[in-house]
Amino acid sequence: MSQSARESNEESTAPLRRSNTQRSVHARELFQRYDTDRDGQISLMELRNLISSENYAQDLPPSAVSRIMQTADTNENGYLDYKEFKEMVNSKEWQAIMNRAMQQYIRYTVPARPVDVVDFGEYEREYTCWPPAVGMIIISIIEVVTFFVDLINASTVNADGPLAKQLIYSPYRRFEAWRYLTYMFVHVGVVNLIVQLMLGVPLEMVHKWWRVLLIYFAGVIAGSLGTSITDPYVFLAGASGGVYAILLAHIATIIMNWSEMSVAPYQLAVFLILIVSDVGMAIYNRYFTDTEQVVGYSAHFAGALAGLLLGINVLRNIRKQDWEKKLWWASIVIYVVLMAAAIIWNICYTDYYPVQDKQ
Repeated sequence: MSQSARESNEESTAPLRRSNTQRSVHARELFQRYDTDRDGQISLMELRNLISSENYAQDLPPSAVSRIMQTADTNENGYLDYKEFKEMVNSKEWQAIMNRAMQQYIRYTVPARPVDVVDFGEYEREYTCWPPAVGMIIISIIEVVTFFVDLINASTVNADGPLAKQLIYSPYRRFEAWRYLTYMFVHVGVVNLIVQLMLGVPLEMVHKWWRVLLIYFAGVIAGSLGTSITDPYVFLAGASGGVYAILLAHIATIIMNWSEMSVAPYQLAVFLILIVSDVGMAIYNRYFTDTEQVVGYSAHFAGALAGLLLGINVLRNIRKQDWEKKLWWASIVIYVVLMAAAIIWNICYTDYYPVQDKQ
């Protein structure tokens, strides 16, 4: 081998050697940390301490820990020496175990599975914390800041703070087109905030932040457009359209990844119960109570429809099937037609709306 070839080969393999060195150092540090009796071996009890210290004990039954021990203990002496421990922590099985805490996040929103079931469906394996799921968190922070600014300066219940007045959707100021979107930043409660974080963040962990935000914004706009057509005199404040888009996007995910999800029927049932109960309460408050606050429940329906149709197209489909391709085309055509019709209606049929206040 020539000198230049050797140098080139050394340069190409150097990063790999450094990576292996870093992994070895990490494995050595872990081994020494949990070899509590310093006998150069990790017992079953010490392995359980290792897992429990990383908050995995609640998710792994003792039988699973024992199986890990048996698999890693290649010489079957009941202990892990450093070599066996290093091979274990570098294995794919161990990496999957160490990702369980993150994968458990979504499982806490649905009925628990039997404790002796430790496997996941193909969909659940896609959960990852990198890149960080910060899209819905940033949106929520902006909404909280807006809430407190208005709380300091006026009442947030009636959405009459300085920011709310500039951001809410007003049927009397439809010419200020930004209001079709910015009303999402005005909040008179915390329910939407909690729901969008608990449901939006898990979606981001599988489908990436930009897909989730695209659906969220589409739901917000669909909510204001739908309300402007069905309730032309109703003001809008809050992110119900976006939240319902996220809810129905979850259902779209369940539809497209039914065979890849481990608890798809339970998730579908939970989301449907949540949607029906919330919409039912909104309709009840609108027509059967004396409350002075008019709830634009049309935004719920329009945002939900946008989330369902767009979710089928935008969110990741783990394994595509022929019928899903037909559903994809049908949903995108319906979504485009409905949005175009709503926009054209708002632009062309001005007599349908209140006289605009341009002062």
